[in-house]
Amino acid sequence: MKQLKRTLEEQRKEFSKRKFLATPLAGLIAWLTSGLAAIFFPPSIAVWVLFIATGSIVYLALFISKFTGENFLDKQKPKNEFDRLFMYSVFQSVLVYSIAIPFFLVDYTSLPMTIGILTGLMWLPFSWIIQHWIGIFHVVVRTVIILVLWYLLPGYRFIAIPFSIVLIYLVTIFILLNRKKSYEMADE
Repeated sequence: MKQLKRTLEEQRKEFSKRKFLATPLAGLIAWLTSGLAAIFFPPSIAVWVLFIATGSIVYLALFISKFTGENFLDKQKPKNEFDRLFMYSVFQSVLVYSIAIPFFLVDYTSLPMTIGILTGLMWLPFSWIIQHWIGIFHVVVRTVIILVLWYLLPGYRFIAIPFSIVLIYLVTIFILLNRKKSYEMADE
């Protein structure tokens, strides 16, 4: 039986009711790994860990989504245009490495700042899609804190910035969990 075409508003509501835990959990793990690597290894290794860990967030989120019930690769789910828009936002975040790499080649300590800010930009369209303030909060607080730490703690950029991002992810996940609960209560 052919499925009826849903309006964009119906698709937005459907998209907005999801958990949204896999991607922030993946980001949290990647940035935590980067911060820990900076504590225990020299900068030459910490740089590679940061590149690899943040570049792996999408793949890690795909894996985690199987355990959060989101299952991003589920082919049985009805098509949703906002999934496509979200994936475009993710792709945009990957493309910003083209900005981070040249700065890294001039000053390797710029890497946590550039990757931290640029890959966080995907939270802005996410906030618009789900019509919730959490994405705006995430990207604005993340950007401000990263800039402040970059200037205040130049010798600890590879440690302070990743751990600040981890903290922002923890707050974001907490808010997303409570947002999900409010959706469930509204449906009852």
